[in-house]
Amino acid sequence: MKNINKVLSLIFVTIAVFPCILAYYLFVEQSTDYYTKIDNSKISELPVTNSMKYEYSLLSYNNEGNSKEIKFKTERILKEGAYLKLDYMIIRGVINWEEVTYDELPEKVKEKYNE
Repeated sequence: MKNINKVLSLIFVTIAVFPCILAYYLFVEQSTDYYTKIDNSKISELPVTNSMKYEYSLLSYNNEGNSKEIKFKTERILKEGAYLKLDYMIIRGVINWEEVTYDELPEKVKEKYNE
């Protein structure tokens, strides 16, 4: 009987802990860098009730050169042709972005822009 209680306790702990670990991984830990080039024809204005004024929807590339359409919000219209590094999380989307130079782009991303 003690063995069954140990097994049931182990199963219960596993069931309780696994979602916490998964949530931490998805919401906190796991982010991927994507790179994009600002195209102001791909911007839309958001309703006044939103704290951010604009939303971009841009084709972006990860370090391996794989593409993904990514949306992110900003308070202002960004400089046309500027390169951005986006910190992207699966569930949360873009959590941070910063402007980078062409020289700072990974080689596989540079191939996509051919400058």
